[in-house]
Amino acid sequence: MLTGKQRAWLRSLAQKEEAILYVGKAGVTEPVIAQAREALAARELVKGKVQESCMYSAAEAQQLLCQACGAEGVQVIGKVFVLYKRRADGAKIQLPKD
Repeated sequence: MLTGKQRAWLRSLAQKEEAILYVGKAGVTEPVIAQAREALAARELVKGKVQESCMYSAAEAQQLLCQACGAEGVQVIGKVFVLYKRRADGAKIQLPKD
């Protein structure tokens, strides 16, 4: 569980990133989940975007992906969402302590 301070830190890091995960017309499918898992394993922090034709809102898509990948939702703004999952072997992102 992320604290408010840690969530704010991750939001500041995500601000500079481009969206690499797109949820389209088909919604949150197995290929989207697989792509999210790979991206989280490589980066820990992933920014995604819900396309206009998607049946889910960004918050719904984020929640489904968090459940499927074991990640935590950091932020949702409009059609953009941010996911975080700490790597078990050598985390790249050092979260601030309280």
